[in-house]
Amino acid sequence: MKSDNNCLSINSDKLPMHVAIIMDGNGRWAKKKLKNRIEGHKKGAAAVRDIVSAAGNIGINILTLYAFSTENWQRPRTEVNALMKLLENFFISERDNIIKNKVKLQVIGQIWKMPKNIQAFIKELADITEKNTGLILNLALSYGGREDILSAFKKIIKKIKSDKLKPDEINEETISSHLYTAGLAEPDLLIRTGGEMRVSNFLLWQIAYSELYISKTLWPDFNKEEFFEIIKAFRLRERRFGKVAE
Repeated sequence: MKSDNNCLSINSDKLPMHVAIIMDGNGRWAKKKLKNRIEGHKKGAAAVRDIVSAAGNIGINILTLYAFSTENWQRPRTEVNALMKLLENFFISERDNIIKNKVKLQVIGQIWKMPKNIQAFIKELADITEKNTGLILNLALSYGGREDILSAFKKIIKKIKSDKLKPDEINEETISSHLYTAGLAEPDLLIRTGGEMRVSNFLLWQIAYSELYISKTLWPDFNKEEFFEIIKAFRLRERRFGKVAE
């Protein structure tokens, strides 16, 4: 922990409160190494462990990881099954570390579409860590930004039909409070690894004013040293939110 802070050498008030990451490049890493895609996902899981630890050590409040998208269900069944097994292994192997480090686990997305055993792991760990005060580890599972917004509007329409909400009362706050991320600060920083220049249906509403950083590093090779460098770069950016700089 001490070495992480020395590496950054920054004040806690300069840190992004919420960092979101699109973890891209597992398949390309595997192809580059002449391995199958599953090996790329396994190596990517190790990178998750390192970045979660690094984020917690330097005092970031929320880390949202795009772990499995709504579109990922369309991948070959063998790959989807392998990803579910990796998720299961993550919850089992990291359970004690998460509890020990006071990490609070949250999951956003269509959790009901996940296998029953994964749903059980999520519920157990979320319940156990509910009152933890450390890093909020927010996993996006079976998540899509458009589906998130659509789901929010369906909830709002239901309230209107039951006379719990009037149409002219709807504002940005109303929409935000009905998204999967309700109660969480919007991301200050969105990192995408693998070099692709797109947001891939991730947190479409929430990243309206997020700072973007595209890393060419494939996710399995992404490490805490590069993570720290990106945090340093974030500190140098001027966030104006559409206003004129003072």
